[in-house]
Amino acid sequence: MPVQTTDRSQTKPTAVDNADTSDQVDDASDAVAAGTDQQVETKQQVKPKRRRLAISRVIAFGILPGIAMVLGLFAGYAKWQDGTARDAQSGGIQAVQGAKDGTVALLGYQPDTVERDLTAARDRLTGTFRDTYTSLTRDVVIPGSKQKHISAVAKVPAAALVSVSGRRAVVLVFVDQTTTIGNDAPTDTASSVRVTLDKVDSRWLISGFDPV
Repeated sequence: MPVQTTDRSQTKPTAVDNADTSDQVDDASDAVAAGTDQQVETKQQVKPKRRRLAISRVIAFGILPGIAMVLGLFAGYAKWQDGTARDAQSGGIQAVQGAKDGTVALLGYQPDTVERDLTAARDRLTGTFRDTYTSLTRDVVIPGSKQKHISAVAKVPAAALVSVSGRRAVVLVFVDQTTTIGNDAPTDTASSVRVTLDKVDSRWLISGFDPV
């Protein structure tokens, strides 16, 4: 009886076939690995881009407006400070002039026009000092000038601003006053006065007159 034999060459893979299969697997693994590496690299590239984009947004929407606001505030403050300084300087000049003119008016009069002179001077005053000056001139100076023919002339050779704040100023005034009684020789007197002024409407009026 003949023995049947099986041709194993058709079912058993050869070494060459195994090598090809192994190479294909390796190639597929390499491809997967390469794809994974590319994905990792892509993600690594995307992250810095996103980070830069986030930083740009923070700068655009946060830091730059804040800097602009600070600069605007600084510019506004500088402008306000400059305006305040100019106003103070202008106010000081006006206050000094008011103190000089007021002092000359307060201390100068002639016997024939004393009442008119000192009444006009009173318009340069304000507050309780105005009341005190009115009483003094009405009760003492005006009657004495008329009876004894007293005249006085005042000059202000110098004046200096001591302080100015808001609507109040203090000025140091140096006064040269010449007084004549009747036919007597004139008498010269030099003195200094601390003049306080308050701004009423647009005028600097004397509210204090203190010899120093």
